[in-house]
Amino acid sequence: MARTYKALAVLLTYPTADLQQLAPAALEAIKAEAMLRRPVVQALAKLAAEIADGDLYDLQERYTELFDRTRALSLNLYEHVHGESRDRGEAMVALLELYKTRGLEMAANELPDFLPVFLEFLSILPDAEAASLLGEATHVLDAMGERLKKRGSAYRAVFGALAGLASVGADPAALAALLSEPDPDPNDLEALDKAWEETAVTFGPSDVGCPKASALVEAMKAEPRRARPRDGATVQGA
Repeated sequence: MARTYKALAVLLTYPTADLQQLAPAALEAIKAEAMLRRPVVQALAKLAAEIADGDLYDLQERYTELFDRTRALSLNLYEHVHGESRDRGEAMVALLELYKTRGLEMAANELPDFLPVFLEFLSILPDAEAASLLGEATHVLDAMGERLKKRGSAYRAVFGALAGLASVGADPAALAALLSEPDPDPNDLEALDKAWEETAVTFGPSDVGCPKASALVEAMKAEPRRARPRDGATVQGA
């Protein structure tokens, strides 16, 4: 079990005064476990400092503009595959049941496919299982990281960290398919309206790029794959 996942979830949460106080402690937890390469930790330190020291209203505005206005950067993972279709609801029910099997209880206002919730779930699993399940999401996560890089956002550091923790990297062809999907300017209201009119959206093939509940359940039942440290990362327990 690794606190690093939970610390990354903290850094990816909507900014509040409480979060500003927690950000430095989250960074220290990441440093203490030493699961990530030094350049990634340095990038996370920049994000933690930005959260801790920034003007709260500016932080909240930037967060909303990044993650709430477009589907391309939605932190609700199943939205990238199912949009607002019925399939998404069914997948979330299955994922919620999976969480319950490991004792993770959620607040009433939380969605199970919200990325910080998923990361908190990973934090209570053995390292190899967590890395394997995270590998189910690499296509979406890497695509989001690239989009955040294009925007010059410090939040990209979280997605760089997740890439280093996953047991497998994203397939290049699948990642290219995801990145070929529309990524509207959050300030272009006409483009946003057109995007939200769609009943569903698929960032790449529907059977890849997101940790589907069925895949997660099967992975939990199977022998966990050994986590493969990437680019010098060391996967170790808390």
